[in-house]
Amino acid sequence: MVGLDQLLGFGVAALVVIVIPGPSVVFVVGRAVSYGHRVALASVVGNTAGLFVVMTLVALGLGAIVAESIVVFTVIKLAGAAYLVWLGVQALRHRRELQVVSSAQRGPLPWRTATRQGFVVGVSNPKGFLIFAALLPPFVDPDRSAVPVQMFVLGSLAVVVGLVCDSVWALAAGRARDWFAGSVRRGSALGAIGGTSMIGLGVGLALTGHETR
Repeated sequence: MVGLDQLLGFGVAALVVIVIPGPSVVFVVGRAVSYGHRVALASVVGNTAGLFVVMTLVALGLGAIVAESIVVFTVIKLAGAAYLVWLGVQALRHRRELQVVSSAQRGPLPWRTATRQGFVVGVSNPKGFLIFAALLPPFVDPDRSAVPVQMFVLGSLAVVVGLVCDSVWALAAGRARDWFAGSVRRGSALGAIGGTSMIGLGVGLALTGHETR
């Protein structure tokens, strides 16, 4: 069994790491300001599913491989960075279509597409491996129960914390988006900001070294 002290200790540690804006937060905020809170929440669902997959893989032993292999970490990091840059470029190209003036004039982003994009960002986010492969192990007690079971339970707690935090970001950004509804120029500029932010984040992620995960 996982003790209450383990849950509280890891829960607080995970919260501190999760609330720091990273790929998931920037992505969700970008979705919210470009498409609204519904698409942003769909992105959160996909991102959470991706994070859950990462957690499960780490619990099964992949975390140790990623933690020790520069090649594996680099491949995952570059894949996530490239995807963020691609999404940012698309946001810039179609920023005029993403104006918040009229939902009838803007091509809606299907819920499934938003969820799928969120999943790719979540499963390729190195921050997930940081939480599950580096932060989680110290809270595991081999004398209590099977280590994989403890990692899965504690990891699930972090996934829930991430879901709540990202949902708050999505709703807050969605509400701020309404301020731009009265200006075509503001809406277009907001789309450009969201796209530029994702490109910048992707480039920064690609340049991040293995030792600074």
